Amino acid sequence: MISVIGVSLGTMALIIVLSAFNGLNMLIGDLFGSFDPDLKIIPVAGKTFIPNSSEFAQIKKMDKVLFYAEALEDNALLQYGNRQRPAIVKGVSEDFALMTGIDTMMSDGKFILKEKNNEYAVLGYVVAGNLGIGLNFIDPIKFYVPRRTAKIGHNPMDAFNADILYPKGVFTIQEDFDSNYVLVPMAFARRLFDREEAVSAVEIKLKNIEESDEVQAYIQSLLGDDYVVKNRFQQHDVLFKMMETEKTAIFFILAFILVIASFNIIGSLSMLIIDKQNDIETLRSIGANKKLIQRIFLIEGWLISLLGALIGTIIGIVVCLLQAKYGFIKIGGPDSFIFSQYPVKIVFIDVLIVFVTVVIIGYLASRLPVRYLTRKFLNVG
Repeated sequence: MISVIGVSLGTMALIIVLSAFNGLNMLIGDLFGSFDPDLKIIPVAGKTFIPNSSEFAQIKKMDKVLFYAEALEDNALLQYGNRQRPAIVKGVSEDFALMTGIDTMMSDGKFILKEKNNEYAVLGYVVAGNLGIGLNFIDPIKFYVPRRTAKIGHNPMDAFNADILYPKGVFTIQEDFDSNYVLVPMAFARRLFDREEAVSAVEIKLKNIEESDEVQAYIQSLLGDDYVVKNRFQQHDVLFKMMETEKTAIFFILAFILVIASFNIIGSLSMLIIDKQNDIETLRSIGANKKLIQRIFLIEGWLISLLGALIGTIIGIVVCLLQAKYGFIKIGGPDSFIFSQYPVKIVFIDVLIVFVTVVIIGYLASRLPVRYLTRKFLNVG
């Protein structure tokens, strides 16, 4: 029973930790989905391009495309009162909220970029905090961008495009967005950056996110090598690859701990073989050969690992289901209003890999004492 408990705990820990990593992946994907489109088309060379070709018109009319929007973003200097800081100013269409769901991530104000004839800015939480912006204040945000065709003159300010917007809302999604982005109407961005037709990206929302890979491959083949089509994970490939690497490393660390726990099986079988010397002799007297005797003890050890793997899998799944439903383990901190409990997601392939790994480790842990101890102490065969 001690061996079974050790294997069960190791199996349970593996399933819970892997499910927690899956939950974090899912959560981060959902958070990025509040800002990022399902697919994003960007140029291979340069910062901007003009999407006026027939291929882009064909993409816009695809049945599987729900929203097609152009975006223009670049760096700018923001000034509010006596405070200044750089930020990424992103011009978006009015459908941006429908594409991403950012209107559900507002911590203050509303997601309104244009109302009647007035234009507004929506800022990330950190950007607004650094500039000391309050939505009840009457001061506008000043935007400064170097002119692309400007020449140095007597007045340095002539080399900059400048414009103003009043803040209308503050969003909180994820630190990369909160500390860098300011959303503005597309018309304002075009004036600020001197871009009449060029865009920095074409953003696409699909009717069915499950068809993302298929649509991505089709659009990439349609546009050729001059453009790159990225899905949500590829838009932040460094972060997600790092999380997958951490998940793999944790799996091997816990698997190694499980190997150590399997020494209980080796100890149990060793004591069992020594204790059953008389029974083994009786079996040999009635015709049992070496392979049969070894198979008996091998199955005994394998049953220990199978029972431990089965119990640990069931407990691990139950714990994850309870956490997903009731959220017993909470998250503290200033950002806990976004998600208050640790997310978990059970993936069948992970459960299968854990179960098979535990069974293989148990088989190897059983084979070692059976093969050598029966030969050394009992002179079997």
